[in-house]
Amino acid sequence: MGAGREVAISLDGVRGKNVMQLKKLNTALFPVRYNDKYYADALASGEFTKLAYYSDICVGSIACRLEKKEGGAIRVYIMTLGVLAPYRGLGIGTRLLNHVLYLCSKQNIPEIYLHVQTNNEDAINFYKKFGFEITETIKKYYTNIDPPRLLCTYQAHRYITS
Repeated sequence: MGAGREVAISLDGVRGKNVMQLKKLNTALFPVRYNDKYYADALASGEFTKLAYYSDICVGSIACRLEKKEGGAIRVYIMTLGVLAPYRGLGIGTRLLNHVLYLCSKQNIPEIYLHVQTNNEDAINFYKKFGFEITETIKKYYTNIDPPRLLCTYQAHRYITS
């Protein structure tokens, strides 16, 4: 992507006027189509949902849902995290996930969880680098996609700086 030239990775919030970029990325990245509730949750999460730009090109995103647990505690569900294939390995996914981990530490949100397909070894290894652990295998998470999905959780025990 341009030897010797440093290109900045920037993050931008998802709003009504640019939510179509998130929809286009999701279509390119994931084998499922997300419904209106997904996009409403992503927009409602505010700073927890971001688009990633590489040299001003939208190449990735993270979309989260904030959930209230019994007793009022908040936890974060990472609904999707993806980077277009030609831009993987450049630190974009790391930047997106670190952003969410930083927000969680800043807001004292100790629990983050997500789902990953069992055959997506790259994603599983990526999340493990950040301290996520596989806690469950969920069969038939999606009725039309095989193999099953793993539930990965992260308990915040370290602080990340953005």
